[in-house]
Amino acid sequence: MKNLFSFILMLGFGLICQAQEKPKYDEALAKKLGADNYGMKMYVLVILKTGLNTTATKAQTDSLFKGHMANIEKLARENKLVVAGPLAKNEKQYRGIFILNTKSLEEAKSWLATDPAVSAKLLDAEIFNWYGSAALPEYLPYHDKVQKSSH
Repeated sequence: MKNLFSFILMLGFGLICQAQEKPKYDEALAKKLGADNYGMKMYVLVILKTGLNTTATKAQTDSLFKGHMANIEKLARENKLVVAGPLAKNEKQYRGIFILNTKSLEEAKSWLATDPAVSAKLLDAEIFNWYGSAALPEYLPYHDKVQKSSH
């Protein structure tokens, strides 16, 4: 009985140690994703907020937001946009976020200029450098597998 208890204890300890082992470093993947030694890299975080254009008609707004959604899909296909999504209503008039796959604020501004809702001032953008996991873009291929419908 004592031997069985010792065996179970050692087995449990071995499983705990194995579960805590660090995954193997994949140098090729790290290089492909632009990871630093910590597996991180710089991105540009965009906070979209209500813009100054408050005179657009409903038809214009609908058309511009349709273009906004098409532009999001285009930037994602081009691996320029890693994360996009709306925010819940809030007192700061923040509407959504983007995480852009660049560390250049100037490049991010040029990508934002392709968004019809931003160009028409329905949305305004605050941009910041952001340091996050270089593996972040790797989730994108899975989105289509969990999405039942679009828009």
